[in-house]
Amino acid sequence: MSAATTTAPQVRASHQSVPDARLRFTGVLRSEWIKLTTLRSTIWAYAILVLVQVGMGVVFVLASGGLTDATGQAANQLAVLPSTLGIMLGQLVISVLGVLVISGEYGTGQIRSSLTAVPKRLPVLWAKALVFGVSSFVVGLVAVFAAYAVTWPMLDARGITSDITDPSLWGSLVGGAGYLALIGLLAYFLGAVLRHTAGGIAAALGLLLVVPTVLSFIQAEWATVIGQWLPGVVGQSLFFGSEIFEPWQAVLVMLGWIAVVALPAAILLKRRDA
Repeated sequence: MSAATTTAPQVRASHQSVPDARLRFTGVLRSEWIKLTTLRSTIWAYAILVLVQVGMGVVFVLASGGLTDATGQAANQLAVLPSTLGIMLGQLVISVLGVLVISGEYGTGQIRSSLTAVPKRLPVLWAKALVFGVSSFVVGLVAVFAAYAVTWPMLDARGITSDITDPSLWGSLVGGAGYLALIGLLAYFLGAVLRHTAGGIAAALGLLLVVPTVLSFIQAEWATVIGQWLPGVVGQSLFFGSEIFEPWQAVLVMLGWIAVVALPAAILLKRRDA
């Protein structure tokens, strides 16, 4: 057979576009998960969060020698206090981490690589928020239930027997973890707006600590009302309870605060250079 009669099989050119896995939201989520879990600051912050939660619960029980003999709902309320008391310090830790999650990339310039891989930009913002929010909620659950597990036998020895199957007890413990996640997200979006670590941390901690303190010194009804709607005050309804907000109302108010900051964060990400 001659070379002229042998022809190579013709290959039809395909004009179908090959899907880019980097642009899928699942791929962006996977990327942000890798970033979050490989940062030392993340590991240290979450470890400190758990240690503070358990440590403050133990210290509270040891210092409260007068707590004895309680059952039913009263015992459940007493069990919630040491299990969630560490949240008052944990919210500061999670706020700092929330800012660092986004501002750290701006500080190192890595955000340019992220936005180059995802030209639409906004999926990066939402993926970071989702990964960080879910991770913080899970770690918060571990911290709160670890504090309960450690302090429960200490309280039980004093005759304070709580019922872990009680929905109200579960609601308070889960609410504490939810509060940490929501506060972390609020700090995250503040960091996305300011793009600066020090500024973001100052804004987040100022909203949690400074603003409520300043308003408490103002002897006016409007200051009292505003103080009741601040995220750090409203969020405590999720685990300490409140006469003003039901838990579902507190969640809506917290989500409203997050939305108020997330909207400008998204607009600025689209319009400003990295």
